[in-house]
Amino acid sequence: MNKLHKHIYGAIAVVVVFVLFSYTNKEYQADWFAFKPNADFSSYSIINMKDWLDAPAGKHGFVQIKDRDFVFEDGTKVKFWGVNICSNTPFVDREKADQFVNTLTFMGVNGVRFHKFTWEATDSINSSQPDSLKFLKMDYFQSKLKENGIYYGWSHIYGHKVKPGDSANLEAYSEIANLKYPWQHLNGSTSSLVNFAPDLQDLNIGLTVNMLNRRNPFTGLRYADDPALSFVEFQNEDDIFWSAIERALEQAPTYKAILCKQFSAWLKIKYLNDEKLKQIWRSDLPEGQSIAKENVYPTPNHQLFSSHYIKSIQENKNIPQHLLDKMQFLYEQQLQFYKRFEKAVRNTGYKGVIVSSGWQAGSGISHMYNLHTDYSVGPIDRHNYFGGGKGGHQLTTGFVNNEAMVSLPGSGLLGTGMQQVLDRPFAFSEWMSLIPNQWTAEASPLIAFYGMGLQGWDASYSFALDSPTYSPTVQSHSVYNVNSPSQMGLYPALAAMLYRNDISEGPILTERNVNLAALSEGKLGFSEFIEQGFDDKKFTGSISSKLLAAGKIPIAFTENLKETQPYTISRFEEKGIKTITSATGELFWDYNSKGYITLNTNGTKGVLGFTKGLNLELGEWTLKIKNEFAVVLLTSLDKKAGLDKTDKILITTIGRVKNTGMEYDETNTHLSKLGNAPILLEGIDFTIGAKRLQKATLKPLDHMGRTRSEEIVIDNNEINIEGATHKTMYYLLEFR
Repeated sequence: MNKLHKHIYGAIAVVVVFVLFSYTNKEYQADWFAFKPNADFSSYSIINMKDWLDAPAGKHGFVQIKDRDFVFEDGTKVKFWGVNICSNTPFVDREKADQFVNTLTFMGVNGVRFHKFTWEATDSINSSQPDSLKFLKMDYFQSKLKENGIYYGWSHIYGHKVKPGDSANLEAYSEIANLKYPWQHLNGSTSSLVNFAPDLQDLNIGLTVNMLNRRNPFTGLRYADDPALSFVEFQNEDDIFWSAIERALEQAPTYKAILCKQFSAWLKIKYLNDEKLKQIWRSDLPEGQSIAKENVYPTPNHQLFSSHYIKSIQENKNIPQHLLDKMQFLYEQQLQFYKRFEKAVRNTGYKGVIVSSGWQAGSGISHMYNLHTDYSVGPIDRHNYFGGGKGGHQLTTGFVNNEAMVSLPGSGLLGTGMQQVLDRPFAFSEWMSLIPNQWTAEASPLIAFYGMGLQGWDASYSFALDSPTYSPTVQSHSVYNVNSPSQMGLYPALAAMLYRNDISEGPILTERNVNLAALSEGKLGFSEFIEQGFDDKKFTGSISSKLLAAGKIPIAFTENLKETQPYTISRFEEKGIKTITSATGELFWDYNSKGYITLNTNGTKGVLGFTKGLNLELGEWTLKIKNEFAVVLLTSLDKKAGLDKTDKILITTIGRVKNTGMEYDETNTHLSKLGNAPILLEGIDFTIGAKRLQKATLKPLDHMGRTRSEEIVIDNNEINIEGATHKTMYYLLEFR
């Protein structure tokens, strides 16, 4: 038995057991039960986390950055466990806004990322003017969040759509208004081109400044003066390296000419004239392009840059100079935009956190350039998704990506941490494990254990909360569904664990050193590759992402060229056995087969993975699960006490979650029927033991965590729990 399993810890606890099966539906049909919460989030419940929130938001001053942490002005450190609320949802009526606030406080959420909400919320003539009537609804919503200790941030621009009144101030209004992207929601917007075009930047900046100068009538404060506004983001999922920019430039010749003129001027400063440029670029300078004609095209496309980066490693050759010049120019243009935007925001008096954008720029050099522009403004913020199936954003029958992240350390969502930077906070502001993947319940504990815990991430905003209640089916309007019990049903336990800081941050194992001057020469010092689908990314390289299961491996931007030391996962793996024990000793990852994780701290103990039949020891607690796949959390509901001194323990259990009538094939890689309401939960059968149980009683709770009358027998310091018999996710242990 690994020493991790022999540590002894204790306190008032939540035992969260998430169990998922690899068997076919027919074998386990009898073990499912209907999920039927009354969805009253305003009344008393054992799991209501409202009292854990530090209300009102803003009482400690603005959120700011100190080294690699978010810190309030009074010095108090903070982490955000939050959700996204998107599109028109921020403009709900007051009754619905109150319902949202009740749900968020119940679940222990202390942060909301309002996302892509200005498409239809600006003046019909001028896109930089907020619609006062719409924003009045949002004013109320934000005031109630503040009142209840929930901070809110703005990710308001996801392609700023131009309006007729903008035409007088734009170089070519019709080109922008008629732009067509592969993604319809970006049509007619400043997306991609804004990263170099000052006139388009003025629109984005103008809207943001006007929003910050708006006074909320319910708080009496300008938003720039409200410390409950935890961050302002420049733009969502956009950067100058994004390959979509070339699609836009084909349709916008005026803006393509502007970009070429900017690049030609940059080249003139570096090379002085075309003769010198041709000597260096040689045949890579296209016929007809020249500094004199001001038409040298910088080819803003991260796919091009990435392919040459990979080729240079494979063939041990230098990256062509024309590509190095183009990447450096694009980096400087984007940095200039960000600094201009930052200055305008600060001029309003806003003292909170500023985020640039949460997007990638391929692999290698372009990726690091883009990351440094984000670093130059504030925290590093990234997005990632996992799972899903044939339907993409929508749930449809067909192929299912049914892999489990627990099967490979550092894979899936956790791999996003490869973009963490040494001396900046790290935010994971969009993520979700997507249905019809059957193991979606693994996502939240994995992010909480390793991301927010071991890696010390500073903010998490799952995507997305569409309504103030549980969804009737596993999908909401799409596969991005926080409203499923497999997600928000777990949040109270995880929030308690995080707010009490149960999990120790890991040490820095090694730094991946990046020097800007070396980037301009095509030198990185280590290899790193990002494989991107649409919204999903995988990270590989010479420093293994498996190390994220052991400790921190951040990027460090250095003033001088500094060698990156090799560091292998073998230092943490047991000899001949695929296991990784974290440097803190609190986390253990076994991936010999399908994989499982254990967590063992003073305030929380947990299991996540394929643990059928294993006898697990977590300090004085023992656990044996009959189901194929399981996560078990024991976390104190006391704000200070550990597991050994509490008089109450909440046990939360959840397995696979599906719609009634939802069917997979025998391999679980093909969805044949979508099913419908109600949601069914797979019953969890497990045995839990501890010496403390001799003085305890156990009661099942209802689906909202409220007490029921019956008791479950405790025999010889051991409890056998049959989930389908009690038809619930939650149980309460009380000690005499």
